[in-house]
Amino acid sequence: MKNRKKMGIAIAIVLLSCFIICSGIRTEQFLFHAWQNSGSMNNERFQSGTELASGSPITMLVKKKKVRAIRKSHVMRNATAVSNHVSALPTEISDKNIRLIPGGQSIGVQLSTKGVLVVGYHLVSTAGGEESPGESAGIRVGDVITKINGKSMRSITDVRRLMHVAKNSDPLQVTLVRQRMVVKKHLIPIMDKQNRHYQMGLFIRDSASGIGTMTFYDPSTGSYGALGHVISDRDTGQPIMVKNGRIVRSIVQAIDRGQEGKPGEKIAFFPENAVSIGAVSKNTPFGIFGKMEKNYVMRSDMDHAALPVAKADQVKEGPAKMLTVLNGNKVEAFDIRILNSIPQKHPATKGLVIKITDPRLLKATGGIIQGMSGSPIIQNGKLVGAVTHVFVNDPTSGYGVHIEWMINETSVNHDYQAIHKKAAS
Repeated sequence: MKNRKKMGIAIAIVLLSCFIICSGIRTEQFLFHAWQNSGSMNNERFQSGTELASGSPITMLVKKKKVRAIRKSHVMRNATAVSNHVSALPTEISDKNIRLIPGGQSIGVQLSTKGVLVVGYHLVSTAGGEESPGESAGIRVGDVITKINGKSMRSITDVRRLMHVAKNSDPLQVTLVRQRMVVKKHLIPIMDKQNRHYQMGLFIRDSASGIGTMTFYDPSTGSYGALGHVISDRDTGQPIMVKNGRIVRSIVQAIDRGQEGKPGEKIAFFPENAVSIGAVSKNTPFGIFGKMEKNYVMRSDMDHAALPVAKADQVKEGPAKMLTVLNGNKVEAFDIRILNSIPQKHPATKGLVIKITDPRLLKATGGIIQGMSGSPIIQNGKLVGAVTHVFVNDPTSGYGVHIEWMINETSVNHDYQAIHKKAAS
């Protein structure tokens, strides 16, 4: 009887061992299948969790390690897939996405200043001699008067109206802008003994006009850039604070040829009541900027295709083309050479040194002349910059500005990002 019991126990032990071994084999088969399976991560996690509920402690430990390896492998594969997807998405708009129509047209520029600009002193005749109340009050040439007695001075007319009611005993509280600083002065007007009117003893100006060249136009956003340098007052040399302004078409009627020591200029004309083709919203060291009038199409659309733009570090020394007008309103291309290109990392003027090499242009103008400012420069099929300055002692050469810095002053890059996002959504 005892022998039968011992034999039964032995058989039971053998059967249990076989069961454990078979269970381990089935588990290994499952794990191998799961390792090879390329199904979804969630599905494999569910299967692995179910299988961990059975088997011996040793087999459980083996399964845990292998399941962790499976999960780690899938996490890595998923992370790689996400990374590849993100890298395939559109990133920040680069210069490759921006295509602009080069200009070259002669334009007239009309600006209205913020406040009134002091451009000189006027001596008022009195019984005791001549005096300038404005100069005595400490007001300087180049100051911009924005308020008098708390009232905004938007034009010369506003100043005249106030002076008509001014009295000798009443000092004027003058608020002005000087080198971006707000300054307040007290001015006592004096009556001129000849015309019997109280005067401030200041020459003032509220507008400016001139001739320049369109650099680029973006038909998608309506933005434009021109001149390539700041517009300064001719008397004070101070940059004009623009309240508003406009650009108009102008016609080149003649050329005053330049020579060493005497820069030449374009003799151009535009009527006072000329139709506006665009608004001026900014006057910066890199030119004037704004939006073209609605439904306006530059004539260059018919002659020049939109070109990609080059960043400052992409411009090379060597031959290039310049677009400008010599007669009437016909835009022509002329040969120039880029002698030096400074790969500027931050916005700065005079990043290009150029030389006129076109025989016909040299014969007609002697080199770079006034009115050419803003003439676009094209190299290797890209818009790279604009002409800005002439060397007085060598009118065949001068400076240019990188187009990258002009674009930064506009909404072109921002608008292209918005357009790109809208198209992707």
